[in-house]
Amino acid sequence: MYKRNLFILLLLFSSLSAQATEAVDQLLNEYRQAGASAFSVEAGKKVWEQSTLDAQSGKERQCANCHTADLRAEGKHMETGKLIKPLAPSVNSARLSNVKDIQKWLLRNCKWTMGRECTPQEKGDVLSYIQAQ
Repeated sequence: MYKRNLFILLLLFSSLSAQATEAVDQLLNEYRQAGASAFSVEAGKKVWEQSTLDAQSGKERQCANCHTADLRAEGKHMETGKLIKPLAPSVNSARLSNVKDIQKWLLRNCKWTMGRECTPQEKGDVLSYIQAQ
C-alpha cells in the first residue's frame, strides 16, 4: 500500500514538473518571437532584486518585498498581508505550470512592482530565475 501511494505521488509530481517546463518553454518561445534575446538566470535575479519607487505611496518596491529573497519560502503581500505560497518549483510543483496564470501574475506584479508592464526580455529572465530555484 505504501509503495503504491508513493508511486502515485511521484507520478503526480513528475506530471506537474513536466507541465511547468512546458508552460515556461512556451512562454520563453513567445518572448523570443517578440524580440527578446537569450534569457539569463542572473539577469532575472537582477530584475527580482531591482527596487522601484512607487509614485503614489513613496515606498520602494521589489519582487522580494512580497515573495521574499528566498523563493522557496512563503511570502506575504506587503499591502494586504495575504500569504503567498513559495514560487520555487522545487518546493511548489504547481508553480509555473499554467501559461494563463503565469501571464496574469507577471502582468499584475510587474505593474504593481515596477509601475509598468515588464518587457518580454524581463519576463523571460524572471521566469528563468524562478525556474532555477
